[in-house]
Amino acid sequence: MAAAATAPPFAALVDPDDPSFVAPGDMPTRIAAYCRRTGQRPPADRAGFTRCILESLAIGHRSAIMDAMRLSGRGVDVVHLVGGGARNELLCQLTADACGLPVVAGPVEATALGNVLVQARRDHPRLADRTALRAFAAATQPVHRYEPRRADAHAWAAAARVGRG
Repeated sequence: MAAAATAPPFAALVDPDDPSFVAPGDMPTRIAAYCRRTGQRPPADRAGFTRCILESLAIGHRSAIMDAMRLSGRGVDVVHLVGGGARNELLCQLTADACGLPVVAGPVEATALGNVLVQARRDHPRLADRTALRAFAAATQPVHRYEPRRADAHAWAAAARVGRG
């Protein structure tokens, strides 16, 4: 991750939703083929592949958030990244940069926590409403906040246009 953090930005981007990435298997070969198919130079090393994957995911997050805002007619103030991706500091920072919004990362075990909270809501009257559940989760789960680096905003907008091949 340290090498990926210092790798050149936007050297190659892929569309994570491209059907060629659905099945498990040799992703570096598939990423290289996608890059060649879209007129990009494939990454040369592990750091480059990692940077390509994380930047492409961050652009995917940006696209999903922009779609949600457009479809709902509402703004977004913060991005919540939960699950295993919340452990990846570089992904969290790149997502903040790509979206131009703060990212709150965590909880990591969001699915299990959600299950426990639904059961607690049933069994404990003081946790009967969503506000109380959210307050309980916030008080018991570590989260980390990532602020966007504003200097990158124009580069991300340009990269988002390229990344969808």
